[in-house]
Amino acid sequence: MKLVYVNELGPNFKGNYVYEFIFSSNTDVWGEEWDSSPANGKPQPPDVEYVDNVGILSKEGIEFSLVQESDYFSFVDSIDDVVALAWEKEKEDELDINIEKRLVFRFGDTKEMVNDKLYIRDLILEYDEKTELKNR
Repeated sequence: MKLVYVNELGPNFKGNYVYEFIFSSNTDVWGEEWDSSPANGKPQPPDVEYVDNVGILSKEGIEFSLVQESDYFSFVDSIDDVVALAWEKEKEDELDINIEKRLVFRFGDTKEMVNDKLYIRDLILEYDEKTELKNR
């Protein structure tokens, strides 16, 4: 399965940002407003028939910039590997010397690649069992 979209659900009651990592077995996917240029918050998650698995991430201190919120790039730019789907925001007021590099997720990253990147930082996606069972 490949990563096709990272969806911000917003901060939860604790103020932690919550993200859906949406995976599909088919990278020939499409969603509403994916061709908007620039994206400006218009692109929506892929059509539900393309969604095979969803992992949820909610961790204090983790916040991502998402291509679909870009004022410069379109979502198609992430499909063409011009820009990542999601990248960790730098904290201007903090310098964490223990972090070697920011988390970056690209369109088409395998589920294993995403899990490995997160695991290095002791983060784990919680998978929605309902979507996992879809293809069994």
